[in-house]
Amino acid sequence: MDVYQQLKQRRKALGLQQAALQQRVGINQQQYQRIEAGGNPRLDTLSLLAQGLEAELLLVPKEKLAAVQAVLADESSTLPAAPRPANAVAPLALADDPWAGLLGQHAR
Repeated sequence: MDVYQQLKQRRKALGLQQAALQQRVGINQQQYQRIEAGGNPRLDTLSLLAQGLEAELLLVPKEKLAAVQAVLADESSTLPAAPRPANAVAPLALADDPWAGLLGQHAR
């Protein structure tokens, strides 16, 4: 899927009409229509559109593209938490240490 299809798909997923997105990012109707139709936007315009679509522009190395696409396709998945070292001490709950962080100190 090319970037133009992704822009349109994301806009529709957010329930936005072209006019609403145009107002959100401050570009004119003709400019946005050309972009969504396969025009050649500047990088700063793509960045502005990404912000308006609550998205991020990323450069993905080709060797990682399949993995990124698989994660994005599986909306139910979440990234696993980083494993904790075997010697890690569990943080105290606030009830166990009500003074934690009071003076800007890190929890014990």
